[in-house]
Amino acid sequence: MKNAMVLCSGGLDSVVVAYSIKNKYRKLKLLFFDYGQRALKEEEKCVREISKKLNSDFEKIKLPWLGKISTAMLNREGEFRETTEKDLGKKEDLLTWWVPCRNSIFLINALAFAESEFLKNKERYDIIIGLKNEGEAHFKDTTERFIKKINNLVKDATNDGDYEIIAPLIKLDKPEVIKLGEKLKIPFELTYSCYIENGHCGKCLNCMLRKKGFYWAGVKDPTKYST
Repeated sequence: MKNAMVLCSGGLDSVVVAYSIKNKYRKLKLLFFDYGQRALKEEEKCVREISKKLNSDFEKIKLPWLGKISTAMLNREGEFRETTEKDLGKKEDLLTWWVPCRNSIFLINALAFAESEFLKNKERYDIIIGLKNEGEAHFKDTTERFIKKINNLVKDATNDGDYEIIAPLIKLDKPEVIKLGEKLKIPFELTYSCYIENGHCGKCLNCMLRKKGFYWAGVKDPTKYST
């Protein structure tokens, strides 16, 4: 039975995917990335709590340089254009939240950790990421095509190449992810989605997706939003 490293930000998708695979692997390790994001403290607190509940290892990976070069409002102070319900499904403001090569960088770092575990301990790890179906308005690094392409790198990027990057939720949309989370009895109150504030601002892209996801799923939203 193999082990799994789960990329976990504390958000709905990454927490749901961690719970969804917990019984399929012998050992879990949650990887949390610090790249100077504005919501760092809230995200890390959530991931540490989820790690305890899953009885998994926690690994914090620091990437300060990524935050320094990022132009995304995740890494920059200041005003941003609020996302409204009418904006959902449009591509216009995605660049506001785009961190350069973020998922690629996270996955290559995770792959290095996975290979290290095999080289040191002969323990094999799959790498799990909570990407879902984003519909027409999506970041380029959140698709099945992206996962396939980056898996093609694995055999040449590692010594033996026997590692797999898996996105179990990739065919599900946000309401379906939330319904799965309800079925798995996810502690939704411990998850954190906001890009901006200490608490959910209710007006950034991720907060709006969270709000509408619960609404469309018909699941009670325990989140307290500022607006």
